[in-house]
Amino acid sequence: MKLRKVTAAAAAAVVLSLTATACGGDNDKNDSGSGSGGGDKIKIGIKYDQPGLGLKEPDGSFSGFDVDVATYVAKELGYKPDQIEFVETKSADRENALARGDVKFIAATYSINDERKQKVDFAGPYLLAHQDLLVKADSDISQGTDLNGKKLCSVTGSTSAQNVKDTIAPKANLRQYGGYSECLAGLQSGAVDALTTDDSILAGFAAQDKYEGQFKLAGLKLSNENYGVGVKKGDKETADKINAALEKMVSDGAWQKAVDDNFGPASYKNEPAPKIGAIVK
Repeated sequence: MKLRKVTAAAAAAVVLSLTATACGGDNDKNDSGSGSGGGDKIKIGIKYDQPGLGLKEPDGSFSGFDVDVATYVAKELGYKPDQIEFVETKSADRENALARGDVKFIAATYSINDERKQKVDFAGPYLLAHQDLLVKADSDISQGTDLNGKKLCSVTGSTSAQNVKDTIAPKANLRQYGGYSECLAGLQSGAVDALTTDDSILAGFAAQDKYEGQFKLAGLKLSNENYGVGVKKGDKETADKINAALEKMVSDGAWQKAVDDNFGPASYKNEPAPKIGAIVK
């Protein structure tokens, strides 16, 4: 094999090119965060339409339990609140957002299950919720009600409505919308009979001032939902750091404060903080 001689000018060009590439690499920190702290910004996936959990307020700020958890975790990873960029991550796009590197991690009522673990890794769990139904205050739907033929709403990408069909009402009519706010509007108008998802999410909606007295929880515990923090598949380093942050959040009282601040107004009876890695089936 013949080797070509490298002239001094060519060598200098190579050095300059490498130097420019190294300098330009700093811009990568603006994408999803390095996960080791010290980056310019970290992008975190949350929901924008879940009161009490992940909500974008009219003034552009964010509130909710997931937001508080994400902010605490980001702090432990080395990021200040003004270095956090919250990115709306809908249920149907969570795995893709992590695979594409759109966000560093996701805290968005993201239940840990075997199917999802094939595509992403999880830290946590950090909250144990249960699937329930939200119905109108004067509805006769309650525990033991025959839901066959009833119109049940949930969001695209969620397993909640399908779980109702698989377990108690195979002839229920499923309506899947893009967001929970659309389901709530359908429930309010009578287009659907019930909105089904986790009790924590439903409690957040029912507690809003504008819906005071209009809705109630049916009181069904149809499943155990172990909320985890999703990270890109194979990113064990970030998952381990997040687990350490979650443990600290529980031990220093910040976890319970976040529960009280976000779910207290709805009289939501939460489960105790789960142990890291302990999945309740």
